[in-house]
Amino acid sequence: MTWLITGGAGYIGAHVARAMVAAGERVAVLDDLSTGVAGRLPGECELVRGSVLDRELLDSAFARLGVTGVVHLAAKKQVGESVEKPLLYYRENMHGLTVLLEAAVAAKVGSFVFSSSAAVYGMPDVDLVTEKTPCLPMNPYGETKLAGEWLVRATGSAYGMSTACLRYFNVAGAAAPELADTGVYNIIPMMFDRLGRGESPRIFGDDYATPDGTCVRDYIHIEDLATAHLAAARRLAERPGSGDLTLNVGTGHGVSVREMADLIAEVTGHHSPAPVVKPRRPGDPARVVASNELIARELGWSPAHDVRGMVSSAWEGWCHHHPGARVPA
Repeated sequence: MTWLITGGAGYIGAHVARAMVAAGERVAVLDDLSTGVAGRLPGECELVRGSVLDRELLDSAFARLGVTGVVHLAAKKQVGESVEKPLLYYRENMHGLTVLLEAAVAAKVGSFVFSSSAAVYGMPDVDLVTEKTPCLPMNPYGETKLAGEWLVRATGSAYGMSTACLRYFNVAGAAAPELADTGVYNIIPMMFDRLGRGESPRIFGDDYATPDGTCVRDYIHIEDLATAHLAAARRLAERPGSGDLTLNVGTGHGVSVREMADLIAEVTGHHSPAPVVKPRRPGDPARVVASNELIARELGWSPAHDVRGMVSSAWEGWCHHHPGARVPA
């Protein structure tokens, strides 16, 4: 079986590619390298440079490589940017998925794993988010992920393709320093960046109905997310025509922003300047924590890494890409 991983040279994609290759799967990667880095890929992976919007390229790659399964990660993923540029996000995320599925159907691909997001839930008012929690996305990014799930399921049902949609929560960490996330869009790299510049990390709101007043989130180690993709891919390959799986990928444990700031200070040695509290950001729910009971039952998957290991590996990666960051400011 040959798997094509779209967006496989990105932060998440490269971890998925490495996990699948290490497990003995035959893997190729399609990536336009707009944000991906070819050097992240294991040597066993052939890189096809291009976009999922390019049907001619997809048809050629599917035929030449003998693709029998797809893991689709290529997408625009910044929430704020999606609000500013909804047309871009719908074109890249929805039209790109449509073209990819058309090519997959034409090539008689039997398995399709779609990387979705907890953003499909919006602001859930529950202690643990299950797969049955209502989906009410609050931004174009979340909308494209939810609509993408609908399209993947409908395509699978119509053409006998086994599909899985993985709704992952807050991803961080690195399997190796060179694979670390280089973007400054999520809480952990944002705090690293500010501490490294001698600036106070920011906490947006400390008056939520949580134990310490700050938002609570579920943080999943990137290596655990990669093994979840591997488990889903293998399940689909083993059970052709088995229908759709829609699964949360999280730890089931919440960490508050204040707790995360304290842990980052401890791991990095940057105990000053102390975090400062800013007003709440619009649309931030108090608590978003996954129930992972269904993925454990369906795939036998459970997370193997804790939050400290996640932060430590993320810090090693940050220092690799930002020489001098290790010395406390």
